[in-house]
Amino acid sequence: MSKNSPLHPAPALPAKHKGSSLIVVLMILTVVSIAGIAGVQISMLSERSARSDRDMQVAWQSAEAGLVDAENDIFGPGTSTRRALFNDPKDISGFAAGCGSTGNFIGLCAMVSSGKPAWLTVNFETTTTGAQTTRYGQYTGRTLQTGSGIQPFQSPRYVIEPIRDPADRDLSNPTPAHIYRVTAMGFGPRLEAQAVLQMIYRK
Repeated sequence: MSKNSPLHPAPALPAKHKGSSLIVVLMILTVVSIAGIAGVQISMLSERSARSDRDMQVAWQSAEAGLVDAENDIFGPGTSTRRALFNDPKDISGFAAGCGSTGNFIGLCAMVSSGKPAWLTVNFETTTTGAQTTRYGQYTGRTLQTGSGIQPFQSPRYVIEPIRDPADRDLSNPTPAHIYRVTAMGFGPRLEAQAVLQMIYRK
């Protein structure tokens, strides 16, 4: 006769083994859930990093476009409505203290003998009337697509400052020649994505 017959039932498991399989399953589910959440977070961080890199690339390209437009503003193909202001590198009367904000003088900033240069004090984000920075195409008539998709949030803006030409070694000369320091800020698809580029231009 079998030991597990009704007359000889199998011995019961000790109480401490009851429910142990449920605990193991719950632990496995917890570990899998944690791993899944971590994977989702890593994926989101990677996507955010890739989007940030893309936005900065757009901003850098926008800033480069701003420098090109400034070069055309000073002296380049096409017609700038204020090019005469740059004809004489010794005449800097058109450059206003604190940067011009009206007429043909917008974004033209006088030299600063002490303290921060103008490009560190102006607000490149401002687009309203009275802005002290020059908008892309403002004097050259060029256009740049902005405001949708992965295009720049707004047009790049720049300022132009005259600085003494280091080639002019006569420090006693009251009317030295000048070169131009151009600072441009470009924007990515978000206003917060900003890039600043600078060049020195000798006409």
